[in-house]
Amino acid sequence: MKFKFLFSFLALNIAFSAFSQTSSVHKIKDVIIYEDNDFHSAFPSVIKKEDGEILVAFRRAPNRAIFSEGHTNHVDPNSYLVYVRSRDNGLSWSKEPNLLYSHPYGGSQDPCMYQLKDGTILCTSYGWALLREDGLKNIKQPAFIVDKNSVFLGGYILKSTDGGDSWKGPYYPPTVPQEMKLSALGDPLPAYNRGSMYEGKDGRLFWVVAGSDDENNIGKTANFLLISEDKGHTWKYSCVVATDDKAVFNETSIYETPKGDLVAFLRTAKLDGEACIARSTDGGKSFQPWKKMGFKGHPMQATRLPDNRVLLVYGYRHKPYGIRARILNAECTDYETAEEIIIRADGGSTDIGYPWSVVLDENTVLVTYYYNLNNGTRHIAGSILEID
Repeated sequence: MKFKFLFSFLALNIAFSAFSQTSSVHKIKDVIIYEDNDFHSAFPSVIKKEDGEILVAFRRAPNRAIFSEGHTNHVDPNSYLVYVRSRDNGLSWSKEPNLLYSHPYGGSQDPCMYQLKDGTILCTSYGWALLREDGLKNIKQPAFIVDKNSVFLGGYILKSTDGGDSWKGPYYPPTVPQEMKLSALGDPLPAYNRGSMYEGKDGRLFWVVAGSDDENNIGKTANFLLISEDKGHTWKYSCVVATDDKAVFNETSIYETPKGDLVAFLRTAKLDGEACIARSTDGGKSFQPWKKMGFKGHPMQATRLPDNRVLLVYGYRHKPYGIRARILNAECTDYETAEEIIIRADGGSTDIGYPWSVVLDENTVLVTYYYNLNNGTRHIAGSILEID
């Protein structure tokens, strides 16, 4: 036990030393954004509105321990999308969350907010329906079922034109041509994803989605690009982003560089936690073959800094568990050599991560994520970083 403690202590010291040696990044403080012992809170996204108010949306579901159950799943019929607000650059937050959306057919996951240049806020999500035994017997196949009785509903999109005070939708995106799965309603599965979309210089909106392209293994997914030319009202399929016979690609964020390249940051499975990247140099008509980035972490999200560098944040679900980042050059070409920044290394288990960042001002950034300490309450936290 003494050796185990010593190893953990040394690992944390090494981690924090690595952070302190990063001359261009200094952590100002960690903050609790939302925490309630009765709820499992996870998968945040964050935006800063033109009036300076910050919104953090996340998925909140009951902590099943309140019902004397042994564990809490990420799939829950009472999983709702909620959000909190900050009016002092992330230092304090509204105590009670506002309801963003409750799906009529089941639990919702991963609210991914993105603010367009005109102030419109889009929020993508996806859901699961809890079916009884007779429903499971009669459901159209192939359907994606987890935890024995939760059936995938696919993705949807919400929209706010008043700064998040009200939301319209859901609007359902098209099904990618390669998709094999049917929804819990027996319909072609609407496209879905956890990750940030991106509004390009020409006004087009780019969104990388996941889909099952293997009829013999509908749990294996690949990534595909959808493009909207009308601010997310309608979407058209463009091309494959990343696929492989064995590797799985799913939760992906996309980013457009100043040069105009589209860069997809890919979460993977069957690759031992390797982060991967794919690039389009023709405006999203096609993507070059995916590549390993040379480090572990998932999923990733990219934010443009005021000087055009890119802050890439990601969860780290290996000991010591935590949150990490890299600052890439403007074209995101130095991902293999960019220094790794350890933001947190005190996580209590692998059930952490999903960071999402936003620029606060010329020198500071807020990185949001879900977290636990000592395998305790899953909560929404953040770290305020100063970047030189």
